[in-house]
Parts: sequence; structure tokens; C-alpha cells
Amino acid sequence: MAESDEAFGAYVGHDEPSNLFYSNIPGSGNQMRWHLKLPTDPHTGQGEVPRSDKKSFNFQLHPAFWFGMAMCDTQSDPNPGNRVACTRDSNSNIFDNPDPTAPDSISKHPGTAFMEMQFYPPGWVAWPAARVAGGTSCDARKWCAALNIDSLSRDPINGTLLNPTCQAITGLEYVNFAFITKNGRTQAPPNPVNSTLTTFTPDPKKDLFMNSGDNLLVTLRDTEHGLRIDIQDQTTGEHGFMTTSAKNGFGQVQYAPTGTSCNNLPYDFHPMYSTSSPHTRVPWAAHSYNIAFSDEIGHFDYCTGSTPIPATEFGVDPTTGNPISCPTGNFEGVKGDKEPAEAIKSGGDDNFCFPASRSTLIKVSGCTDSNFGFDGVSYKPLWPDGSRTHPTSILFSSPLTGEDYNRNYSRSAFETDLPALEASCTTMSATDPGCTLLPLTDDGAPANFYPYFSTRNGGDNNNNQNRGQAQCMWQIGGAIPDSNLFGRNAQYGTLLAQVHLRFGQHGATHVVYPDFQGAINNPCQL
Repeated sequence: MAESDEAFGAYVGHDEPSNLFYSNIPGSGNQMRWHLKLPTDPHTGQGEVPRSDKKSFNFQLHPAFWFGMAMCDTQSDPNPGNRVACTRDSNSNIFDNPDPTAPDSISKHPGTAFMEMQFYPPGWVAWPAARVAGGTSCDARKWCAALNIDSLSRDPINGTLLNPTCQAITGLEYVNFAFITKNGRTQAPPNPVNSTLTTFTPDPKKDLFMNSGDNLLVTLRDTEHGLRIDIQDQTTGEHGFMTTSAKNGFGQVQYAPTGTSCNNLPYDFHPMYSTSSPHTRVPWAAHSYNIAFSDEIGHFDYCTGSTPIPATEFGVDPTTGNPISCPTGNFEGVKGDKEPAEAIKSGGDDNFCFPASRSTLIKVSGCTDSNFGFDGVSYKPLWPDGSRTHPTSILFSSPLTGEDYNRNYSRSAFETDLPALEASCTTMSATDPGCTLLPLTDDGAPANFYPYFSTRNGGDNNNNQNRGQAQCMWQIGGAIPDSNLFGRNAQYGTLLAQVHLRFGQHGATHVVYPDFQGAINNPCQL
């Protein structure tokens, strides 16, 4: 979220290089289909301990990647408490004028959530650890997927937050969470008030599991009772789906800034907008997107040394609730770039750590806190680049909209929220020299690497053709052979101005620059 220091005292967010898609076709903001090929990992045996400077795996590069969409939530920022109605699938919800007296003032914007259709890589610590600490797997060798809807229980107009008692149950940025199941029914309550451990525990008998390398069709469309997402595995023939309906247990957290109440309001979550443009954004988010692909990076870092990491279920001390940190005297980083671990109590990011014994397949120990030091595996040249010791890339098409899913999105944009993450960047100026496309590490040097998008025509990263795959596919990683690299890191463009509400200033606004963005005509139309 943008300006989360107002709510949490520091920035809270993830490093998410993203590819946005724009179209003025009615329905492009609420109905689309993506082709997706799941990436593969280097060959490995059960219990393998790889060299950290040579071999990498998907769970180290990204705990999740996802397709996104803005959603209605009338209990969420910027107007919680059902103060402003949200008309589903409608551009009548666009309010982005910085003038608080204007009819289309951003202060009149309906409450908004953001949906992330997330995919989780195999091979490391098993769910439900990700309920607390990111970077975990559903299975030793199979992928799974879950529908997430993120809302923010904050009132920036009046400067209030959800009461602390309820925050302790749901969090301030609360999430409705449901694995994609084979019968379309949730396996446990997805809403944050009533969710249980079962909500976050994958069940291979009920949930859709997928193999690395499978070709998928991912279809999103609104229905009478909420957004429905279908995943058709074209490789195995299996199918899973989920609808964000009150009947399925989805719900809002009733906004109550005072008192101690914490109530679930059953709710059908619908897409917010008709189209997808720079105006169809989530007002409280750091990113500017509506319809987008995003890779969530910057979590895994090694923790090695003579002192063992305590084995816990969630990467936290069960007595104190504090994150398990990489023990004093141990080291973070890959071979050749190790340095003493830094725990949360000293301002470090080596937290939410797990020993190798907790892994389902690849026996490495590591930590999953947001890597604000920009020196973990995600920031090393260990991304897909044609090397057989690195994973193949995620391959995804541009989305197609229209009644028959045959109409292209005309524009695309590369976007990263690095400015919101970099300690050297204030996000308050379009010319801030502290905002850099290669982020500075906690040692003050530019990161070794930052992934970027590219395209190729059909096939996988080794140029093998695949049935059921779109002709032009996007990738993310390094310099993958035979690909259009779009200027590598320069593709992310320049600082992007966004209008945000000033917390507690009764509708007053200011301009901030939490993203880099480079927009182009969509080069990967089908």
C-alpha cells in the first residue's frame, strides 16, 4: 500500500515488477482470459542441497506470481463504512480529481479492494506457513493456486483505522483467501474474521494441483454473485474454479474504528470497473494497476551458519509471537556474497526463517521477510536466462477480452514499485536522485540484478513449441535468448505521478511518485 507509514509506521509492501494492460473496450476491466505456462525448476533429487551461487529455484525467486483486478469493497479505503456505493463493472466508479470540492474528487471514490489470482511454486516449506511468513509451497513438486482479495480497513478522509481488537484478528490490510478447488466450493471460510487453519492448508483431494510446465487457460468473468475464476489445465485436462460470493463465505470486515467489535459482513465481491486505464486504479495502493500480471519478488534469502534455526510452524516464536530471525553469528546471502545476518531487532530483514528440515524437497534454510536490503536471491543473476541451472520463465500471454475472449488490449505498461521500497527515495519528487531503477543494497551499492520483462514467439525458454500456447508470450527474468528485451531495466521508464489522499486531512490530496512506469503499445497481441 502507498504511504503505509501512516498506518504501520514504516512502508509495508512487496517488490512487484508488473505488466499492466489497458483497453477502452467495455468489459476489459472485468472479463478476460490469459494463457499461462507454469515454469519448471532445474532437475533435482529429493533432499538436494544446491550451491547457492549456481542453481536457483522458483520458490527462491518469487513466493507467488499473480493476475490482478480492482474490486468493489464498500468497507475498505478510501470510503469505508459503506459511505459510497460501488456500482459493479462500471466506470462510474472513477473518481480521481485532486480537488476535494470537485464532483469527481478522489475523496468520493468508492471503497476498493484488489484481487490477486496467485500461483505458488513447489519445493520448499509447506503451507500453511504462508499465513504468517511468505515463500512456501503446497507440495514438493506441484503448484497450487489461490484467490486473494486484499482490502484496507482505513479511513484516510477522517484519519481513522480499524479498532485494534479487530486488527489483531484480521489485520489492517485484510485478505479473503481461498484455494482454487475442483468443485468450486471453499474448503473453509475465506473471510478474515472466520478463517481457520484449514483455510490456509492445501488439500490435494479438493484443491487443483498442477505440474511444472503445464499449459493453463485462466479465465476471469463477473457473475451475478461475484467474480468467477476458472483454471483449465490443458496439459492434464483438470479444472478448478472459485467464485467470490457470500455463499462461498467471502465477506467484508465491518469498519469500526472505535470499540472492540469485529464482524464479518457476507459479501459478493464484484469487479469495480468496466475498462482498464490509468484512471481505473486502487486509490490506496502503491501500484497504479487494474488489469495486470505481477511477480512478487524479494523475499527469500539464505541463512547459513553453525547455529541452527528453530523449527516452527509459521516462522515465528510460538511463545512471544516474534519472528524467528537468522541466528546471531550466522550469515545471509549466496556463496561469494555473504555477510552477517541482521535480525528485526537491529533493523534487519533476515526474519521469518525456517531450517532446511522444514522443506518438502530442496533442503536449504532461509528467511522470507521482505528483502529491503536488495541482496537476496531475487536480486542476483539467478533468473531465467537460458541456463539449465536456473528455472525456465513464467510464460503468459497478453489478456484477451470480449464476449468470445478474442479482443486485444491496445496498450501495455511496465511498472515497478521500487520507489516505495527504496530507503533512499522519498517518493515526493519526480526528480528524486534517490529513486533508482537498480535499487541500492543495504551496503549502499546497486543491486547485482533486477528482473525485467521480455517477449518471445511461442515455445518455452529453450525454444520448444507447446500445444495450447499463444503465439506471443511474455516472460520475466534475464536476457533469455531469442527474446525482445525492451531495453532491459530501462523498460520501467520514469517516476509516475499519482494523486493520493492525505491521511486525516478531510479530502486534501498530494502528488506522490511510488512507481516507475514505461507505457507502450501492446507488442504482444494475439
